[in-house]
Amino acid sequence: MIRKSLSALILAAMAPLASAQSVSMCVFDVIGANGDLYNMIKDYALEMKAHGVDLQLKPYTDEGVAIGDFNAGQCDAVAATDIRVRPYNQFTGSIGAVGALPTYDDLKTLLATLAQPKAAPLMKANGYEVLGILPVGAGYLFVNDRSIDTAGELAGKRIATLDYQEDAIHMVNFVKATVVPSDITNFAGKFNNGSVDTAYAPAFAYEALELYKGIGESGGIVDYPLAQVTVQMVARDDVLADEKAQKAREVAWGMFPQAMKLVAGQEAAIPDQKWVRIPAKDVEGYQEMFRQNRLEMRDGLNGAPSVYHPKMLGLLSKIRCASNPSASECTAANRE
Repeated sequence: MIRKSLSALILAAMAPLASAQSVSMCVFDVIGANGDLYNMIKDYALEMKAHGVDLQLKPYTDEGVAIGDFNAGQCDAVAATDIRVRPYNQFTGSIGAVGALPTYDDLKTLLATLAQPKAAPLMKANGYEVLGILPVGAGYLFVNDRSIDTAGELAGKRIATLDYQEDAIHMVNFVKATVVPSDITNFAGKFNNGSVDTAYAPAFAYEALELYKGIGESGGIVDYPLAQVTVQMVARDDVLADEKAQKAREVAWGMFPQAMKLVAGQEAAIPDQKWVRIPAKDVEGYQEMFRQNRLEMRDGLNGAPSVYHPKMLGLLSKIRCASNPSASECTAANRE
């Protein structure tokens, strides 16, 4: 009798797995299968099993290869940075618009909004669907000279710039710095060996990519978020039913505290003296400069690429003005 009951329990436990839908996912983490991001997506996959989806993860250290394999049909889904997923969904791919989310509280509000069922139609575009968004941390400017702490001082400096990130190229040209074409596999090496003066990355890169070597004794990290970097899980639209896709986004949103705990730890691990603090009086000027550039990159003005989705920029503006209603942009005639 006892043996029969145990067998029933085991069969019951196995039933969801036996009927689970298998979905392969190419996962980018610059560290590979030992990276924090890859491990977080393993947790995401574990949660998804309870919802009938068995994610088969495949690690990649080269984001371009992960995207290429996804495009070639080697994987049903891909986990990559918002910059790379922008061609699949310009709306979610505009989350990382330059200077658009200055605080993590604003980011939390945004991701909570996007995880709601009423946002589901915006998660689909071009035959693809976003299955979840995880924060990686704000992107900061790493410099080899602490005196490079204003936009004006970037003029003439060499900046490692991802050669597929059109908005970053536009910003580098705007501040009259020099674009040094790079990709995610070599930008850190260029900064560390002095081939470039500056690079931008989330705080995790300080240790993981050894950017402290490029900072040296005279450099630092400018303490102002250039953009919020996220990793987004994207699948072809027919891979998951709508109900499961919505559940996947809710699972990712449920991991926000876990992801932000990781980000907070990475930022706290950087020695305080390595941060370059921006005077409060300069912050408003930076915010307006970034806003004007976002408008250009929304509308394709002044030679800017048209890369930002108007609806996302409008949503980000509402969130910023809800948290800081006295900001001058909130009454501007050309508000996003």
